Amino acid sequence: MQNVGETTGETTIVQWDSALEAIERCYELGWTDGLPVVPPTVDRVNQFIEASKRASSDLVGQIPERRRDITVGKVAANAAMAGCLPEYMPVLLAAVEAMLDPVFNLVGPSSSMGGSAILSIVNGPVAKEIGLNSRNNLFGPGNRANATIGRAIRLILMNLGAGIPGVSSMTIFGMPSRFTYCLTENMEDHPWESLSVSKGYSGDENVITMAMVAANTTVKPP
Repeated sequence: MQNVGETTGETTIVQWDSALEAIERCYELGWTDGLPVVPPTVDRVNQFIEASKRASSDLVGQIPERRRDITVGKVAANAAMAGCLPEYMPVLLAAVEAMLDPVFNLVGPSSSMGGSAILSIVNGPVAKEIGLNSRNNLFGPGNRANATIGRAIRLILMNLGAGIPGVSSMTIFGMPSRFTYCLTENMEDHPWESLSVSKGYSGDENVITMAMVAANTTVKPP
């Protein structure tokens, strides 16, 4: 089994004999968020690159503070590891482009002691097309698109942006939303306009909004 991954910005090729060995090797290489990842085989990663309709070497954005160039191929590898489907790639690429915009100030809040998490809000037809959940258990488990898109963003931040807990990510407590934090709005059951429409986009445009959000729970002392 052949694998492509990113640890220091260079492509790493590793040979494995079994899926279990591949999963354990990903742990050893530091490519996980603490949970097992899907081994990003060359064939699988290429499926994601093809779905993006872009070249693997195309630059998505940069993190100049850490001297990192984020390419389509690197995003594809982390999307595969997160358990995404190839059709999620357009959403992921838009998310990465947004959070790498200098205005977003990715390095500041992602390395602070405060522990904010990256929230992705997807609007437009694409949300329904890829099966994003907008109803019950919105922030909980059970939906592949929500869970894996949010997880891919965290893996990208860790593997490509060097946002490693205790190294450059210095949050004290962290929070579960640092594993995954992706949703869409339920536009069928409420009378308000969507977030994207409120920002000047039309309702039939595919839009993703990225935000650094602080912890949404409070721990009370006994």
